[in-house]
Amino acid sequence: MNFIYFIIAGLVLFFSIIKQINQYERGVVFTLGKYTGDRMPGWRPIIPIIQKLHKVDIRTKTVDVPNQEVITRDNIPVQINAVVYYKVKDAPKSIIEVEDFRYAVSQLAQTSMRNSVGERTLDELLQKRNEIAEIIKIELDQKTDPWGIDVEMLELKDVIIPNDLKRTISKEAEAEREKRAVIIKAQGDKEAAHNLAEAAKTLNTMPGAMHLRTLQAINDLSSDQSNTTIWMLPIEVLEAVKEVKEYMKK
Repeated sequence: MNFIYFIIAGLVLFFSIIKQINQYERGVVFTLGKYTGDRMPGWRPIIPIIQKLHKVDIRTKTVDVPNQEVITRDNIPVQINAVVYYKVKDAPKSIIEVEDFRYAVSQLAQTSMRNSVGERTLDELLQKRNEIAEIIKIELDQKTDPWGIDVEMLELKDVIIPNDLKRTISKEAEAEREKRAVIIKAQGDKEAAHNLAEAAKTLNTMPGAMHLRTLQAINDLSSDQSNTTIWMLPIEVLEAVKEVKEYMKK
């Protein structure tokens, strides 16, 4: 019986000394409250009471930055949200330099996003979303570097603008499309007129070209039996026909 107690006591002592650190973790050890090193994955011995082990997850994490109401540089209120991807690159700093790095990264991302968006107009925000996101990411990465945090990516998910402004933008877009359509039509008319003028000039200068064009037009008309052909004759021809009729009556 004493032997069984001895084995149980030995197992309890063993598991109180040996700590398991997973592959995706790093261990930060404090001895009597002082940082004394970090531990790599595996089973690592820790002296009970004297030493304390903090496990830090070094996998990539995400922070969903909630909707933030921001006033753009041209005084337009918008709501914007984002997602931040980051990971711990220095486990000791993430424990020593900041109390709760997860909460700190979230708050800093909100502040950086508001400041950066507030320096730009609405058009810049809508057209250069990826560039603005990259600028915010670089700024956030620099500010979190003392905490041992590496910001890998930041994406602006949604830019929500007021409904009345949406209608205004829609009307502007429609007016712009109509303007382009008118310009394109005018350019087409101009090119068609130019081509017709060139064709007329060519027909004028080349002998027999007009007759060939007339024959082609007659051929096109005759290909469809439903077409009605109207012949335009010079007035001199009609007068000649009239004179022939009067002569025959005599």
